[in-house]
Amino acid sequence: MKNSVMIKGNKYGIVVVLDEKEDFSKLKEQLKMKFEESSKFFNNSSSMAISFEGKKLSNDEQREILDMIQENTELNIVCVMDSADEERCKNRVEEVLSNMNDYSGGQFYKGTLRSGQVLESDSSIIILGDVNPGAKILSAGNVVILGSLKGTVYAGIKGNPNAFVVALEMHPVQIKIGDIIARCADKPKKSSKPETKIAYVDGENIYIEPLNREVLNDLNF
Repeated sequence: MKNSVMIKGNKYGIVVVLDEKEDFSKLKEQLKMKFEESSKFFNNSSSMAISFEGKKLSNDEQREILDMIQENTELNIVCVMDSADEERCKNRVEEVLSNMNDYSGGQFYKGTLRSGQVLESDSSIIILGDVNPGAKILSAGNVVILGSLKGTVYAGIKGNPNAFVVALEMHPVQIKIGDIIARCADKPKKSSKPETKIAYVDGENIYIEPLNREVLNDLNF
């Protein structure tokens, strides 16, 4: 079989290089074989970024590869980068975690939440994976999703209006913080690359903005 796939890695992430001329189904088959052969190595890996080079992949094709990686390794893919700059992803994830004031007593969940699944927590929760449409999170504290949010999240469910929701890719069906509910547009705006965003309550409304230090400094967590 022609070798049309190459996997490179460093301390913070992996780069998957795909032959531009090869059919996606064949590329996926070769990737599966490579990850299975390297399962012992990846089982010892921590949370990492991933980027794709060579063949241009659709969002659905990227999702198929990420699901395959999750099924065949213990590797935690926390974000997909547009380039091989995994250091940038590392800094982004660390910024999210370092600015949470009560996640140390919270809960971690590894894996993708699929349609019909409900995850509940009496404290803050960090999701190492995606929240798909039809999935729901109920948290008494904050919710941080190191992946894509496309489902429903209720944060601060015991009446805490200072709770917040952070996601590396924010396209929720519905967000509720404290007693305030916000519904998002049916079709999210197309973006050239995913952007980490935070949802929080100000007055009687929920605002969703790009996550940066200025926004964090303005909030009273």
